Amino acid sequence: MAMTTVVVASNYLVQFPVQGMFGAVNLANLLTWGAFTYPVAFLVTDLINRQFGPAAARKVVYAGFAVAVALSIVLATPRIAIASGSAFLIAQLLDVTVFHRLRDGRWWKAPVVSSTLGTMLDTALFFSLAFATQFAFLGYHDAFAVEVAPLFGVFALEVPRWVSWAIGDFSVKIIVAMSMLVPYRIALGVIGAVPASQRG
Repeated sequence: MAMTTVVVASNYLVQFPVQGMFGAVNLANLLTWGAFTYPVAFLVTDLINRQFGPAAARKVVYAGFAVAVALSIVLATPRIAIASGSAFLIAQLLDVTVFHRLRDGRWWKAPVVSSTLGTMLDTALFFSLAFATQFAFLGYHDAFAVEVAPLFGVFALEVPRWVSWAIGDFSVKIIVAMSMLVPYRIALGVIGAVPASQRG
């Protein structure tokens, strides 16, 4: 349920650029609201992986994927749902694999490395499939997202707006993911750290 809630909320919120200014930077050229909610998905996966092992984590990923895509088709657009589902599934499965390989190291290493790699892959896949003109055959074409604009709204280099969104979202996701280490560490104190040899 937690995974489904996070993904559906993120799929809906990614359609809305953050309105406001940060100095000379128009945040609408840089961020969508989905960047603030999606990293929680990696926290959910990592905690399940830590407590129950990779097999259980993959089951949660598959279940979250199926329900989230179905609900996202209703709450977002089919193209956003396809992009999100594909990116989510591939990135979360990478996260599960990397986390499991690193789980017996320092408590922070597995979640930091797995979440960073998963977030990189997820961001690249999602924004390309959801907004790039090369994937317009997937459905709804967001004219605002593909408009050429200065990178982050301030640099001379001009790129489709979704590229700035992707870089901005990735930056925020990493910051949020690192802040998730606090609840992760607290949860570890409750559930305990169990060696990989005792996991499936």
